[in-house]
Amino acid sequence: MSELFDQDPRDTAPPPRSARSRALIVTAVVLVLAFFGLTTFASIYTDRLWFNDTGYGDVFSTLLWTRVALFLVFGVVMALAVGASMYVAYRTRPLFHPNSPEQTGLDRYREAVTPIRTWLLVGISVVLGVFAGTSGVGQWRNYLLWRNGVDFDQEDAEFGRDIGFFVFDLPWLHFLVDFAMAVLVVSLIASLVVNYLYGGIRLQSPGDRLSGAAQAQLSVLVGLFVLVKGLDYWLDRFDVAYQSGGLFDGVKYTDANAVLPSKNILIGIAVICAVLFFVNVWRRTWMLPSVGIALLAVSAILLGMIWPAIMQQFQVKPSEADKEEEYIARNIEATRAAYDLDDIVVAPYSGSDPESDAAGLGTATTSVPLVDPQLVSRTFQETQQGRAYYSVADVLDVDRYELDGEERALVLGARELNQDDLNDNDKNWSNLHTVYTHGNGIIAAYANQRGTDNQSLSTETQWAEGNQGADQDALTRAAGPDGYESRIYFGEDSPEYSVVGKADEDDASVELGLAGATDDQERATTYDGAGGVPVGSTLRQLMYGIKFGETNFLLSGRVNGNSEVIYNRTPRERVEKVAPWLTIDDDAYPAIVDGKVVWILDGYTTTDRYPGAEKESFETMTDDSLQQDTGLQTLPTDEINYMRNAVKATVDAYDGTVTLYGWDEDDPILKAWRGAFPGTVVDKDEMSPELLEHIRYPEDLFKVQRYQFARYHVTDAGDWYQGNDRWQVPEDPNTQGNSLQPPYRLFVDVPSVEGEDGETIEGGRQWSLTSNFVPFGRNNLASFATVNSDATSEDYGTITVLQMQDQNTSGPSLIANEINADENVRDRLRAFETGQSPISYGNILTVPIANGLMHVEPIYAVRVGSSGGYPILQYVVVSIGDEIGIGTTLTDAIGDALTGISAPPPGDEGEGEPGDQPTEPQGSTEERIRALLARAEAAFAEADAALAEGNLAGYEAGVKKAQQAIDDAVELSGITPSPAPTEESPAAE
Repeated sequence: MSELFDQDPRDTAPPPRSARSRALIVTAVVLVLAFFGLTTFASIYTDRLWFNDTGYGDVFSTLLWTRVALFLVFGVVMALAVGASMYVAYRTRPLFHPNSPEQTGLDRYREAVTPIRTWLLVGISVVLGVFAGTSGVGQWRNYLLWRNGVDFDQEDAEFGRDIGFFVFDLPWLHFLVDFAMAVLVVSLIASLVVNYLYGGIRLQSPGDRLSGAAQAQLSVLVGLFVLVKGLDYWLDRFDVAYQSGGLFDGVKYTDANAVLPSKNILIGIAVICAVLFFVNVWRRTWMLPSVGIALLAVSAILLGMIWPAIMQQFQVKPSEADKEEEYIARNIEATRAAYDLDDIVVAPYSGSDPESDAAGLGTATTSVPLVDPQLVSRTFQETQQGRAYYSVADVLDVDRYELDGEERALVLGARELNQDDLNDNDKNWSNLHTVYTHGNGIIAAYANQRGTDNQSLSTETQWAEGNQGADQDALTRAAGPDGYESRIYFGEDSPEYSVVGKADEDDASVELGLAGATDDQERATTYDGAGGVPVGSTLRQLMYGIKFGETNFLLSGRVNGNSEVIYNRTPRERVEKVAPWLTIDDDAYPAIVDGKVVWILDGYTTTDRYPGAEKESFETMTDDSLQQDTGLQTLPTDEINYMRNAVKATVDAYDGTVTLYGWDEDDPILKAWRGAFPGTVVDKDEMSPELLEHIRYPEDLFKVQRYQFARYHVTDAGDWYQGNDRWQVPEDPNTQGNSLQPPYRLFVDVPSVEGEDGETIEGGRQWSLTSNFVPFGRNNLASFATVNSDATSEDYGTITVLQMQDQNTSGPSLIANEINADENVRDRLRAFETGQSPISYGNILTVPIANGLMHVEPIYAVRVGSSGGYPILQYVVVSIGDEIGIGTTLTDAIGDALTGISAPPPGDEGEGEPGDQPTEPQGSTEERIRALLARAEAAFAEADAALAEGNLAGYEAGVKKAQQAIDDAVELSGITPSPAPTEESPAAE
């Protein structure tokens, strides 16, 4: 190799360079390298500090050294291969060049290149090595999954291989083969250039075009490339198992009978072609290799493209249903397994039985959430925030709490800091990063518009927490005598970073906050939580100054020896950094657990390589009228065909502590990642009972499952092909565009149903996530789906689908049209149609009531004459059968639907002491119905109170009394709920 680096005696001496220009070049290069080196070091150094501070230092080390190793291995391989190819081409160059115009023209380039040939070889090799190393770094996920992969203990239907091979092994093997092909192509190009420059290849000279050495080198490189291409054909066979396109995803008839055999033939041709190139090293003729290459190219076109197309067009399409039946059945089976749809219970449901409707109406009134999490955000903002610089999320969260011995659904949001609302004059570095540092407390309202006693109905928002008033600190009282830590330093709207801590304990605190969760008085505090990276040393101040581009880390007196910097503050961002292999649910929600506010997030393991399963865009499946961001981070595209809720994560809102709990601990992908990052995910058993009470079924997973189940509830291949009984998720009738209706959380009285095995599945009151299905391309209601979201229940995650037996049952769009067309509703809303008080329609909720359905829609309007301009619940509209009712409360609306009159408040139904036997109502029919409805309302309130005290006998007696009262009211009204009209009409705007 010394010949390459020694000066050729035939070379002319290079012209001398100016010392000044050389110094300028060296200085510029040093400055550029120093800048990039310093910023890179600052980024890596501060990342290490952050990971160590959060307790996930091993994650940082694993990621860093895995990336470094991949960079070095693949970078060195590329650099050595290209360098060796260039060196061999130069070393074996002809010593004498024939006299020809071509070689004369190349002399000028040889004279320019030869003096710096060593630098060129090293420079080109290093640059290409850097690019190759960078591509290797991007494969850290595939490498770690390959290294730690486990078996799924399930085999694919076509190849009989464990699914783990497709998910864990195949992506990494594909990268290795593709990388080898890239290395050979780049090496071949480098060899061609050097050989041509130094006469090994002579295109315009008489005689041989290539020297013997050049021909041997090029033959070896091309032969290796063709051999690796044969290996690539072998791997491509397995890609057919999850390829997209056509009628369905996965292996189809044409794939099994044309594509796979053609791949096998191409493998054999590639091997033969490679052998011909290797033989060409000695035979020195391009005839056989050329024939081999031509045969490979023609075969790839004929066998890989034309033959499958002919089979598809003339053999499959004429009898597609029969040809594809076996493969459709495979696709159905794989898709249901990949999205965990096999255990969904489908049961027939009448939806319009009058006796059952009456029996369940009263129970429903206590559990239907009338507070719309999207519409009331402004109400929370205007009436609850302590100062202008606090805010709540645009879409609030729904959770449940046991308050005063009774389980209640709450609409809630964290009162977070919003620096955008500060006065512009106050937006300086000290205020933004050392004074306004955190939010404070939780704001919550009862979802069913009933107060603390769960009995009194009101059109006003019934606050449970955060209103700085009496009886409006229910969450604080439920947290214990000491309340809960209400300061929120880590939230969805937190600043980029804050510098906290004071130089001496006697120094005054400067961080501005509130005195408590329910106290509106300002108070200066100092953060003393466990989270936060110390920045007392000059080195760390310099590093963070570079990281954030801020000189005040070095200059400001607010940064002292005891200072800490807190950053990466959104819950989702923190979880994604410590678990970059997870896909995080869009909806992080706050909960008060063990005396502190924690954010709870759902983490998913996903892949797009589950053999045979249907692949779809994650964004498409989860998109609805409330969706903001899909959060899919772990795949090159957002298409997936497998999903599991593998992890539940929590982030402490005060000190930022991140905890990952394994949830679906049998998930093979989770097992692989736990092997790659041991100790980062703790067992599910380590969850505290109080945290478990707030764990719920994740929305994104449910939306993905409902999207796929809409088509894959059909399990017969023939029916699936014909599109029989295909469903779809309905569009939200109250939004513009084609956004799907979001799922809703509420307490649902799920009826007992019979499973596929004939076993009765007991129903009951469940904390649920619900959704509807409509027939494909129509607006009638096909089914109602609910999933048990109570993590403390043995039935958690059980999805029940109530399939309508009446095909004319109205869906959400038709219900919206019927409500808008109802004369009684229009008369009530006419006062708000002047433009001064715009109307906002809330969620249309579908509620099962025993063996029937009730649809409920709250209607909001800006209060006339109000200056705040926030929406207030004005009316509630219900649809029962084909009757529409409207009232200021849910009970009034039900009474209006049944009788055309409103029920009086509980207690006005007649004289007598509580517990007395009810007397027969007196008066006109309307008066008697009013009294019966009020009696039912009071009886259900008594039943709920008895249940809270553990008095099951009292609960059953109260429910029975209430149901009897509603039966009597319905009988007096003479109403018979009937099927909804079949006429389809577009959703109301």
